[in-house]
Amino acid sequence: MFTGIIEEVGTVKSIEKNHRSLLLKISAKKVISDLSIGDSIAVNGICLTATSFNHNSFSVDVMNESIVSTSLSTLKNGSLVNLERAMPINGRFGGHIVSGHIDGTGEITSTSKCGIATIYTIKTSPEILKYIIKKGSITIDGISLTVLSVSKDNFEVSIIPHTSKNTILNLKKVGDVVNLENDLIGKYVEKLFLRSDDSSSITRDFLYKHGY
Repeated sequence: MFTGIIEEVGTVKSIEKNHRSLLLKISAKKVISDLSIGDSIAVNGICLTATSFNHNSFSVDVMNESIVSTSLSTLKNGSLVNLERAMPINGRFGGHIVSGHIDGTGEITSTSKCGIATIYTIKTSPEILKYIIKKGSITIDGISLTVLSVSKDNFEVSIIPHTSKNTILNLKKVGDVVNLENDLIGKYVEKLFLRSDDSSSITRDFLYKHGY
Protein backbone atom coordinates (compact mmCIF):
# COMPACT_ATOMS: atom_id res chain seq x y z
CA MET A 1 0.00 0.00 0.00
CA PHE A 2 1.13 3.55 -0.78
CA THR A 3 0.03 7.03 0.24
CA GLY A 4 0.57 9.04 -2.94
CA ILE A 5 3.31 11.18 -1.36
CA ILE A 6 6.18 11.08 -3.86
CA GLU A 7 9.56 10.46 -2.22
CA GLU A 8 11.82 11.30 -5.15
CA VAL A 9 12.04 11.57 -8.92
CA GLY A 10 14.08 8.84 -10.60
CA THR A 11 15.47 8.48 -14.13
CA VAL A 12 14.95 5.58 -16.52
CA LYS A 13 18.43 4.24 -17.32
CA SER A 14 17.44 1.42 -19.66
CA ILE A 15 14.41 -0.34 -21.11
CA GLU A 16 14.74 -3.97 -22.20
CA LYS A 17 11.81 -5.09 -24.32
CA ASN A 18 10.95 -8.78 -24.20
CA HIS A 19 7.95 -10.75 -25.45
CA ARG A 20 4.98 -8.82 -24.01
CA SER A 21 7.05 -7.55 -21.08
CA LEU A 22 9.61 -4.92 -20.11
CA LEU A 23 12.61 -4.80 -17.82
CA LEU A 24 13.13 -1.27 -16.49
CA LYS A 25 16.29 -0.05 -14.79
CA ILE A 26 15.75 3.18 -12.85
CA SER A 27 18.31 5.35 -11.10
CA ALA A 28 17.37 6.52 -7.60
CA LYS A 29 18.78 7.37 -4.19
CA LYS A 30 16.20 7.56 -1.42
CA VAL A 31 13.96 4.62 -2.35
CA ILE A 32 16.90 2.20 -2.52
CA SER A 33 18.35 3.23 0.85
CA ASP A 34 16.63 0.29 2.57
CA LEU A 35 15.47 -1.72 -0.43
CA SER A 36 15.25 -5.52 -0.48
CA ILE A 37 14.57 -7.85 -3.39
CA GLY A 38 10.83 -8.33 -3.70
CA ASP A 39 9.91 -4.95 -2.21
CA SER A 40 7.19 -2.89 -3.88
CA ILE A 41 7.95 0.49 -5.43
CA ALA A 42 5.36 2.70 -7.13
CA VAL A 43 6.72 3.99 -10.46
CA ASN A 44 4.44 6.75 -11.76
CA GLY A 45 1.79 5.22 -9.53
CA ILE A 46 2.24 1.63 -10.76
CA CYS A 47 3.06 -0.92 -8.07
CA LEU A 48 6.11 -2.83 -9.32
CA THR A 49 8.42 -5.35 -7.64
CA ALA A 50 12.16 -4.76 -7.29
CA THR A 51 14.00 -7.69 -8.88
CA SER A 52 17.55 -6.37 -8.43
CA PHE A 53 19.35 -3.24 -7.24
CA ASN A 54 22.74 -1.69 -6.56
CA HIS A 55 23.94 1.48 -4.88
CA ASN A 56 22.34 3.83 -7.42
CA SER A 57 19.58 2.01 -9.28
CA PHE A 58 16.98 -0.76 -9.20
CA SER A 59 15.27 -2.97 -11.77
CA VAL A 60 11.62 -4.03 -12.14
CA ASP A 61 9.81 -6.45 -14.43
CA VAL A 62 6.67 -5.16 -16.13
CA MET A 63 4.04 -7.61 -17.39
CA ASN A 64 1.81 -7.01 -20.41
CA GLU A 65 -1.26 -6.00 -18.36
CA SER A 66 0.69 -3.09 -16.85
CA ILE A 67 2.01 -2.06 -20.26
CA VAL A 68 -1.39 -1.87 -21.97
CA SER A 69 -3.23 -0.34 -19.00
CA THR A 70 -0.80 2.46 -18.17
CA SER A 71 1.48 5.05 -19.75
CA LEU A 72 4.61 2.90 -19.33
CA SER A 73 4.87 2.36 -23.08
CA THR A 74 5.67 6.08 -23.49
CA LEU A 75 8.81 5.88 -21.33
CA LYS A 76 12.23 6.31 -22.95
CA ASN A 77 15.81 6.27 -21.73
CA GLY A 78 16.20 9.42 -19.66
CA SER A 79 12.50 9.73 -18.78
CA LEU A 80 11.82 11.02 -15.27
CA VAL A 81 9.44 9.03 -13.05
CA ASN A 82 7.74 9.53 -9.68
CA LEU A 83 8.87 7.03 -7.04
CA GLU A 84 7.40 5.95 -3.71
CA ARG A 85 8.19 3.01 -1.47
CA ALA A 86 5.40 0.97 0.09
CA MET A 87 4.19 2.60 3.31
CA PRO A 88 5.80 1.23 6.51
CA ILE A 89 3.37 0.16 9.21
CA ASN A 90 4.63 2.93 11.51
CA GLY A 91 4.65 5.61 8.79
CA ARG A 92 2.58 8.76 8.49
CA PHE A 93 -0.51 8.58 6.28
CA GLY A 94 0.13 11.80 4.41
CA GLY A 95 -2.02 11.21 1.32
CA HIS A 96 -4.80 8.64 0.90
CA ILE A 97 -5.06 4.85 0.41
CA VAL A 98 -3.24 4.09 -2.84
CA SER A 99 -2.92 0.50 -4.06
CA GLY A 100 -0.68 1.10 -7.06
CA HIS A 101 -3.19 -0.70 -9.30
CA ILE A 102 -3.87 1.72 -12.13
CA ASP A 103 -7.49 1.97 -13.32
CA GLY A 104 -6.59 3.59 -16.63
CA THR A 105 -5.12 6.70 -18.16
CA GLY A 106 -6.15 10.28 -18.84
CA GLU A 107 -5.01 13.02 -21.20
CA ILE A 108 -4.08 16.52 -20.09
CA THR A 109 -6.26 18.87 -22.13
CA SER A 110 -5.35 22.21 -20.55
CA THR A 111 -3.34 23.92 -17.83
CA SER A 112 -3.81 27.34 -16.28
CA LYS A 113 -2.52 29.43 -13.39
CA CYS A 114 -4.63 30.50 -10.42
CA GLY A 115 -2.52 32.46 -7.96
CA ILE A 116 0.27 30.18 -6.74
CA ALA A 117 -1.50 27.06 -8.07
CA THR A 118 -1.54 25.36 -11.45
CA ILE A 119 -4.84 23.82 -12.56
CA TYR A 120 -4.74 20.71 -14.74
CA THR A 121 -7.76 19.57 -16.72
CA ILE A 122 -7.68 15.86 -17.53
CA LYS A 123 -9.94 14.00 -19.94
CA THR A 124 -10.64 10.36 -19.21
CA SER A 125 -13.19 7.59 -19.74
CA PRO A 126 -16.67 7.38 -18.17
CA GLU A 127 -15.54 4.18 -16.39
CA ILE A 128 -13.01 6.23 -14.41
CA LEU A 129 -15.02 9.45 -14.10
CA LYS A 130 -17.91 7.69 -12.35
CA TYR A 131 -15.72 7.18 -9.27
CA ILE A 132 -14.41 10.78 -9.17
CA ILE A 133 -16.16 13.28 -6.92
CA LYS A 134 -15.51 16.93 -6.13
CA LYS A 135 -13.18 17.24 -3.12
CA GLY A 136 -12.49 13.51 -3.35
CA SER A 137 -9.11 11.86 -3.85
CA ILE A 138 -7.46 10.85 -7.13
CA THR A 139 -3.98 9.52 -7.85
CA ILE A 140 -2.23 10.99 -10.91
CA ASP A 141 1.10 9.36 -11.83
CA GLY A 142 1.31 8.21 -8.21
CA ILE A 143 0.56 11.64 -6.71
CA SER A 144 -2.27 11.90 -4.18
CA LEU A 145 -4.38 14.89 -5.20
CA THR A 146 -7.74 16.47 -4.34
CA VAL A 147 -10.31 16.83 -7.10
CA LEU A 148 -11.22 20.45 -7.80
CA SER A 149 -14.17 19.82 -10.13
CA VAL A 150 -15.75 17.11 -12.30
CA SER A 151 -17.69 17.30 -15.57
CA LYS A 152 -19.14 14.68 -17.92
CA ASP A 153 -15.83 14.05 -19.72
CA ASN A 154 -13.04 15.50 -17.57
CA PHE A 155 -11.94 16.59 -14.11
CA GLU A 156 -9.63 19.22 -12.65
CA VAL A 157 -6.97 19.23 -9.95
CA SER A 158 -5.10 22.18 -8.46
CA ILE A 159 -1.35 21.77 -7.83
CA ILE A 160 0.64 23.77 -5.29
CA PRO A 161 4.26 24.80 -6.06
CA HIS A 162 5.70 22.15 -3.71
CA THR A 163 4.03 19.37 -5.68
CA SER A 164 5.17 20.87 -8.99
CA LYS A 165 8.74 21.13 -7.76
CA ASN A 166 9.00 17.62 -6.29
CA THR A 167 7.20 15.53 -8.92
CA ILE A 168 7.19 15.15 -12.70
CA LEU A 169 3.78 16.79 -13.09
CA ASN A 170 5.36 20.16 -13.88
CA LEU A 171 6.99 18.55 -16.94
CA LYS A 172 3.67 17.37 -18.37
CA LYS A 173 2.18 19.24 -21.33
CA VAL A 174 -1.18 19.36 -23.03
CA GLY A 175 -1.67 16.06 -24.83
CA ASP A 176 0.46 14.03 -22.41
CA VAL A 177 -0.97 10.84 -20.92
CA VAL A 178 -1.05 10.26 -17.15
CA ASN A 179 -1.83 7.21 -15.00
CA LEU A 180 -5.00 7.36 -12.91
CA GLU A 181 -6.06 5.39 -9.84
CA ASN A 182 -9.48 5.98 -8.34
CA ASP A 183 -10.14 6.03 -4.61
CA LEU A 184 -10.73 2.44 -3.48
CA ILE A 185 -13.72 3.26 -1.27
CA GLY A 186 -16.10 4.11 -4.10
CA LYS A 187 -15.31 0.88 -5.96
CA TYR A 188 -15.93 -1.29 -2.91
CA VAL A 189 -19.22 0.45 -2.11
CA GLU A 190 -20.38 -0.10 -5.72
CA LYS A 191 -19.42 -3.78 -5.51
CA LEU A 192 -21.54 -4.21 -2.38
CA PHE A 193 -24.56 -2.59 -4.03
CA LEU A 194 -24.27 -4.76 -7.13
CA ARG A 195 -24.10 -8.05 -5.25
CA SER A 196 -26.79 -10.50 -6.29
CA ASP A 197 -26.72 -12.21 -2.89
CA ASP A 198 -29.86 -10.92 -1.16
CA SER A 199 -28.67 -12.37 2.16
CA SER A 200 -26.11 -9.59 2.55
CA SER A 201 -26.74 -7.35 5.54
CA ILE A 202 -25.11 -4.40 3.75
CA THR A 203 -27.99 -2.41 2.27
CA ARG A 204 -28.52 1.17 1.18
CA ASP A 205 -30.46 1.83 4.41
CA PHE A 206 -27.67 0.26 6.48
CA LEU A 207 -25.03 2.49 4.88
CA TYR A 208 -27.20 5.61 5.24
CA LYS A 209 -27.86 4.82 8.91
CA HIS A 210 -24.13 4.54 9.61
CA GLY A 211 -23.18 7.77 7.88
CA TYR A 212 -22.10 6.63 4.40
